[in-house]
Amino acid sequence: MSIQLSNYTIMRKFTLLFLLPLLTVGLSFSGFSQSSASITVSNGAKDTISRHIYGQFAEHLGRGIYGGFWVDPSLPVKKQDRIRLDVVNALKKIKIPNLRWPGGCFADEYHWRDGIGDRSQRPKMINTNWGGVVEDNSFGTHEFLELCQLLGCEPYVSGNVGSGTVQEMSNWVEYLNFDGESPLTNLRTKNGHPKPFNVHFWGVGNESWGCGGNMTAEHYSDEYRRYAVFAKDYNNAKLKKIACGPSDQDYNWMETCMKNIGSRNMWGISLHYYTLPTGNWNDKGPATGFGEKEYFNTISNTLRMDEFITKHSAIMDKYDPNKKVALVVDEWGVWTNVEPGTNPGFLFQQNSLRDALVAGTNLNIFNNHCDRVKMAALAQCINVLQALILTDKEKMLLTPTYYVFDMYKVHQDAQYLPIKLNTPDYEFDGKKLPAVNASASRDAAGKIHITLVNLDARNSVNVSTEFKGLQWNTVTGQVLTSASVADINTFEKPNTIINKRFTGARKNGDKLVVNLPSKSIVSLELN
Repeated sequence: MSIQLSNYTIMRKFTLLFLLPLLTVGLSFSGFSQSSASITVSNGAKDTISRHIYGQFAEHLGRGIYGGFWVDPSLPVKKQDRIRLDVVNALKKIKIPNLRWPGGCFADEYHWRDGIGDRSQRPKMINTNWGGVVEDNSFGTHEFLELCQLLGCEPYVSGNVGSGTVQEMSNWVEYLNFDGESPLTNLRTKNGHPKPFNVHFWGVGNESWGCGGNMTAEHYSDEYRRYAVFAKDYNNAKLKKIACGPSDQDYNWMETCMKNIGSRNMWGISLHYYTLPTGNWNDKGPATGFGEKEYFNTISNTLRMDEFITKHSAIMDKYDPNKKVALVVDEWGVWTNVEPGTNPGFLFQQNSLRDALVAGTNLNIFNNHCDRVKMAALAQCINVLQALILTDKEKMLLTPTYYVFDMYKVHQDAQYLPIKLNTPDYEFDGKKLPAVNASASRDAAGKIHITLVNLDARNSVNVSTEFKGLQWNTVTGQVLTSASVADINTFEKPNTIINKRFTGARKNGDKLVVNLPSKSIVSLELN
């Protein structure tokens, strides 16, 4: 940990030198100075920040479904059937707009007929992607759609292209959406749901360049066209078909799909990008106990999301200049090494203030690209990767990332307000990155919301904001921060990092002045 002491008195130097040996790596990177940023917020943009940017992902992976949403009947928590209701209520509070299921890599080995009908008669299967565990298929199509109904969100179903067939996917769409007489609708009625589910969001395969079939872009785009023909629109259920797009900077995949599929044949195309603290898939780095070097590298890696979206959007613009095709970032988040002693195939990791800062930054990026980014899904919702919620038997805790989504929900379906930002740098070990990022919107009631992230682990930033064509009188806010970017919520101390009232913003003439603490996320409401 590098600490600059040049602006301090001799006594302060002596105190710090005495204390440094007592500090644990990754403890607290205390603020030592203050710098300034400026923002201009403008009126007049016609774009809307789609609520679907704030979507979530629930794969059959580890304790995400089984032990997360879907629990043992004997567990002493409130349930509807076996759906855990404290989890449902927590997610309803942050207004999750959609939930993606059943995967992920699992989607391309999942056969939907195994997950319907009498649960005692459903065949078991091996989850070959995630831990080799045996699944009993007790959580299937009807259970997922009941969960979505309880959550008040739209289902986003990922179809099996990797090991499935065109007929299998076509039949699943008919089973879900057809409102008429057919063997499949009769089967749906027999299974307790006479009316169609009317599922609109439909993924045609997942990561087809990898675990979904190891295809080339040319082969996948041909397969997409074939599958999409037989995934029919039915009354009240026009499909929003989402093609499997690229990972990271695979611009050839995007170019090939946009050229070969065409903007009229898909509602959206996906992009996957995970933030690895080390940038190394073989040793991604720990979720806890890290120092400022690991933190800085993580932030540097997550900021590449803006680069990827910008470059992929430019390719999309060549073939779709009217921006009819949505960019769907349906897998994103921090991916670290699993917690010691846990099943490596379950991808269970803790969630720190660092994760919250990553989440706030990415959501600001998505908001600022809302002309093209219309949907996203954090990976994942419960007990997997950068989770919103962690559970341990009957205990449940909300992670720092959860509180970011709680603060940012004000942007959902609000009018995007363009911003121009001048920010100081966050410097570490001779490297620099932008210290502050932000996004802004105006809701249907005319309230202006600004979300700001200060990535600097040591320095606060004074932010002066000017408004063009926008009037306001009062400001209130919330802040999420802690003593260290490595701080976490635990089952013993679940409220270490929660959003709190923020008093560091005021009106100064026509400008908004904010004292933005180090390593913090701030959400402001202007009336």
